[in-house]
Amino acid sequence: MLKEYRNILVINLMHLGDLMLVTPVLRTLRANYPQARITLLADKKLRDLVEYNPHLDECLLLDKKGEDNHPLAFCKFIMKVRARHYDLVINLHRNERASALAAFSGGGQIVGYAKPGFSLLFDGVMANEHFIKHQVEAHFDVLRKFLGVEKIDDAGLEMTIPEAAQHKADRLWQETFTQEAKVVAFNIGASWLTKRWIKEYFAQCADRLIKRGYHVAFFGGPMDIDLVESCIDDMKERESDHLKVFTGKVSLGVLAGLLRRCCLFLTTDSGPMHVGVAMNVPIVTMFGSSPVTGFYPYDGKDVLVKTPEACHPCRIHECPKEGAEHMACMKNIPVETVMEYVDELLEKFGGAPAYKLPLHPGDYKCRVIDLGNGIAPS
Repeated sequence: MLKEYRNILVINLMHLGDLMLVTPVLRTLRANYPQARITLLADKKLRDLVEYNPHLDECLLLDKKGEDNHPLAFCKFIMKVRARHYDLVINLHRNERASALAAFSGGGQIVGYAKPGFSLLFDGVMANEHFIKHQVEAHFDVLRKFLGVEKIDDAGLEMTIPEAAQHKADRLWQETFTQEAKVVAFNIGASWLTKRWIKEYFAQCADRLIKRGYHVAFFGGPMDIDLVESCIDDMKERESDHLKVFTGKVSLGVLAGLLRRCCLFLTTDSGPMHVGVAMNVPIVTMFGSSPVTGFYPYDGKDVLVKTPEACHPCRIHECPKEGAEHMACMKNIPVETVMEYVDELLEKFGGAPAYKLPLHPGDYKCRVIDLGNGIAPS
């Protein structure tokens, strides 16, 4: 018999991808506590991802880089949290700011991941096991261990696009592409340099697709603009009218609205990759420094190409190797291999837009192509 909770706070203050990986927990909490008020505390800049999530009653937003980014403001924010008298607080990322907010939240029960020190004020602390299981499954373990939850309602990653953002995406698509256009999305940036496949390789893929009649659309945030421009400079088809650039020009909501119309997403391990999963677009991704087990695209139709390098997964943000060995993890994922799986998925799904593809509930383990041993583990 589950203990009754009436006022639940879930905390995740990390990046785009981390927040997307929390969404299955929100659905499961709603399934187990249908009468509870469920609030998500997240970074204000990511509000488009979660503000209209149907399993939430409220989003509490912290302006991490703005008005809440100094000690006095942060203390005031903690007091705002305490005033809401949550009887359950679940922290789903082990960073200092989230750990502090959970620890001093005044929650009746506080569980989840925590930094040492702050963990002393938690009722239950979980080690994050994303090296041996997917992050989504690790989050479910928090609910199982500390709340006794047995009913896991997993519909994969979810995002409800704000209506205004969807209208803007639809209008932008109609202004940019013909009705019959088959569009392959590219995301070449990532928060770590070691998560980025080689930009010249992306350029070669884009050239091949354009020559075959596909349209290529580059996405990414403002921080990716220079990288995308440099990649396009390496393209032979850079003057083609089948090449479009949305990098730094659209909100997260509009990004999602555009991705759902694409027929494939070629991407790094990044936040947009997880948005693509939620939009049901077939994905081909390349993993160098990231642990595959914890962060693979959570969708059975997707393909992940894993580096053959023995240093995987280093989880180092910048490659310490020099010369020819610098970024060897990504250099040794060949264009020919990646394009083999791009072609396979394009053929399998017929170039249909993602929103027309069927869902497959429960099938969330992507195919991993392990170049280190030449086999594709199940």
